[in-house]
Amino acid sequence: MFWYPYVKEWLTNKGYRVWSPLLPQADIPDLKVWLPFVLGNGKFNEESVIIGHSAGTALTLSLMENLVTKVKKVILVAGFCSNITGNDGRILKENYDWKKIKDTCDDFIFINSDDDPWGIDDKSGRELFNHLGGMQIILHGQGHMGSNKFKQPYKEFPLLVKLID
Repeated sequence: MFWYPYVKEWLTNKGYRVWSPLLPQADIPDLKVWLPFVLGNGKFNEESVIIGHSAGTALTLSLMENLVTKVKKVILVAGFCSNITGNDGRILKENYDWKKIKDTCDDFIFINSDDDPWGIDDKSGRELFNHLGGMQIILHGQGHMGSNKFKQPYKEFPLLVKLID
């Protein structure tokens, strides 16, 4: 779906072991369902690079609060940490332990577009950056970087793979 197969193939060809989970009830973002699944099935270590897109960014933040090991890098695409239009509260937490999240990774990258139709724009990325530091990248005219509803197929993501190495 969207750029995920492109990134997975690129990483696999570079020798990375990739886990791209099929989350249960993927069309209904729910932290109470997703977080136990990822914690129970994922393997994370100091070489792990975690990439989250859209609702997956909120899942990644909660995952980082629960990890007992540091990871190498976290890249959040179309990420947000506070309420946006259409969010019904099942994926976002009211408060995050920003210190714990920051302690689990030294390299955060936030990629947002200035025209995200869901409202997850560069200001949402700035909010994450303000909490965690790292690097914020603002793309112009790239929308949500993958959305069926807004007809954004976004099949490739060359910038993202460059940021991983």
